[in-house]
Amino acid sequence: MAANAPGAYGIYPQDVALQQVVQSLSRSGFALQNICMMVSPKHPLAKIVRDGNILNAKREQNTVTASLMAWLFEFGAVMIPTVGFFVRSQAFLRALVKGDSSAICGSSGALVGLGFPEKDARRFEKEIRDVGILVYVACSEDGQAAEALEILRKTGAREPAMLDNAMLDKMLAATAAA
Repeated sequence: MAANAPGAYGIYPQDVALQQVVQSLSRSGFALQNICMMVSPKHPLAKIVRDGNILNAKREQNTVTASLMAWLFEFGAVMIPTVGFFVRSQAFLRALVKGDSSAICGSSGALVGLGFPEKDARRFEKEIRDVGILVYVACSEDGQAAEALEILRKTGAREPAMLDNAMLDKMLAATAAA
């Protein structure tokens, strides 16, 4: 694994078919545990998570909520500012928290932990809180990041780009060892 392992990301509008984006990445060989998402608290997904009360819900609603939660638990990390988070990968947890446990709830500090420059992290966090989704893919090499970037572009991402970050190298090594 190369030092400064890259990652690719893209920002999507709220109405994106998120499952199709994820399926496109998955079909191209990207493991779900290497995908991190930050979802707007105004997104319908956030409402389901926020309102998900499996104990007091109707049977049909339980099934939808349980299926959604199971899907979210497959990712490396999912952050919904002011609502909650799901972290499967200890490596993502370390990168996202980076010494500040409040960062995991979707603040710009979480994005800085993934390697975003602070100025961009603040801007993206504000955009995502309003209406959007950021999909981030941790990659083990430049060629893989370029492929992820192309998939994000083809699925309609705004501002798709790659990040180089030494933190990712450590994160992917830890994920592989787990």
